[in-house]
Amino acid sequence: MGTDGRPHALDGVLYEVSKAVLAVARQLSVHEVLQVIVESATTLLDARYGAIGVPDDDGGFAEFVVSGISEKQRAAIGPLPRQHGMLAAMLADEKPQRLDDVRQDPRFGWWPKAHPVLADFLGVPIRDGEDILGIIYLANKRGSDDQPTGGFTEDDEELLTLFAAHAAIALTNARLYERERELTVVRERTRLARELHDAVAQKLFGIRLGIRTSASLVPRDPDHAVGELERVQAQVAEALSELRAVIVELRPAQLADDGLMESLRKHITVLDRVYGPRVVFDPGEYCVCGLSPAGEATVFRIAQEALHNALRHAAAHEIRVRIRRDNGLLTLEVRDDGRGFEPAAPRGLGLDSMRERADAVGARLNVESAPGTGTRVRLEVPCDG
Repeated sequence: MGTDGRPHALDGVLYEVSKAVLAVARQLSVHEVLQVIVESATTLLDARYGAIGVPDDDGGFAEFVVSGISEKQRAAIGPLPRQHGMLAAMLADEKPQRLDDVRQDPRFGWWPKAHPVLADFLGVPIRDGEDILGIIYLANKRGSDDQPTGGFTEDDEELLTLFAAHAAIALTNARLYERERELTVVRERTRLARELHDAVAQKLFGIRLGIRTSASLVPRDPDHAVGELERVQAQVAEALSELRAVIVELRPAQLADDGLMESLRKHITVLDRVYGPRVVFDPGEYCVCGLSPAGEATVFRIAQEALHNALRHAAAHEIRVRIRRDNGLLTLEVRDDGRGFEPAAPRGLGLDSMRERADAVGARLNVESAPGTGTRVRLEVPCDG
């Protein structure tokens, strides 16, 4: 606190930066982090309008996120701006720009009819070493609209420069998170493609051979041909089951929008509708509070894998998914009443992948099974609060 009892300017920087960093910690998209940054900057410097421009390589902006105008006004302004006027000047000069009245600067070009009228102006680049990640533009410091020469000060410029340096870290991390999510999707799809080839393509090849054999048997041994066609019919049913499993796994999990419980509920509803065994969801009085996004994703993926294994291998009549939260642990159980297996020989049930997921978030995974007794997959994830 300052001697007058008000927070230091640096306190404001730290507070607004913390919001941007927390946005990344929540694994928001790059666009959402940009929105947090521009709104934090306008709040920090008490500006009426703000924007962040992220340049592309074609003379325009890959993204241009604004603060201070309505969605209706944004739509009336039109498409993303090109690099002209002060926008282009800042990309070329790469230095902070502080103007009493942007309209009086010789580099000023024009703006669309629906664009708000800007007077005092402050622009600061967001840099990562020599690279420009974007530029923060602020205009019309509140209370100065009628006095264009009394706008942003040198202290404001220093403050925004400091904020931009920290915002660069938040933006870089957001991009890394987004790339990692994209890589995760690619890895999942690669795994599913491999499984599709192993489990379905080979069955289709067998079906093709069976049909050829049946056709050759019809003239000389019709009864044998009928038996062969019945075997082909069973193979077709198996192939359809495998395709359903792949299609269900390809459905995107809307964890960010729906949350863990609703995502699980939707997923289990689809499985119960598509497959023969009864699939039951028992959520108890579980509360998602305190579980990190990575923890939620782990719980969902392990539940998904365990369900897939039970549906594909267990020959179960019922599969039950149960979630409880007690003593600082979230507990997931996926239990089936199927044929079970010998734990020492899990026959490629993806247990290594499930354990790797659990280890990555400090969780504990236990699989109990024996021939004829069904299988129970139990996951315990630490959670806060």
